Amino acid sequence: MKPQTDTMNEPKPYSNPYLTGLLLGCVLLASFVVLGAGLGASGGLARVGASLSMCVAGPHTLGSEYFGKWGARPLDYYLVFMLAGSFIGALLSALLANRARIQVERGAACSAKRRLVYALVGGVIVGFASRLAQGCTSGQALSGGALLLTGSIVFMLCLFASGYAVAWFVRRQWHD
Repeated sequence: MKPQTDTMNEPKPYSNPYLTGLLLGCVLLASFVVLGAGLGASGGLARVGASLSMCVAGPHTLGSEYFGKWGARPLDYYLVFMLAGSFIGALLSALLANRARIQVERGAACSAKRRLVYALVGGVIVGFASRLAQGCTSGQALSGGALLLTGSIVFMLCLFASGYAVAWFVRRQWHD
């Protein structure tokens, strides 16, 4: 007699990356056709920050050179909805595929605390840089790359090259 396995708790396989890429391309095309603009994430996050700032110091936020230009309702922007939809869609996908769990991804040589500090520092640097550049890597790669903008292509080449260069310094954290 075969032992029974609990198939309810086993994770489902990942989706086909080619199909997923094709669907992402269709969403990007629809964004250009319907909205006349591409996709990105940092614009939505910046507007969420402006909205939180409005809750704490409304007059100061409206007077800000950076946040003030969005007015009293900074969440009325298509990228905020794209950001929320991406988060909700990813969460639902993980829950339906039985892949949702709270954990810290790390190598055996790296403590959870160190990994979280690295993630926070890296996130702050990338967030600051994306707002400084007035766009994020996803906006550059998806929207700029789809339009074959030279600056976007050069940016992506530099991004991958710098990723490989920096990986050398942190590779020991993931050596198992």
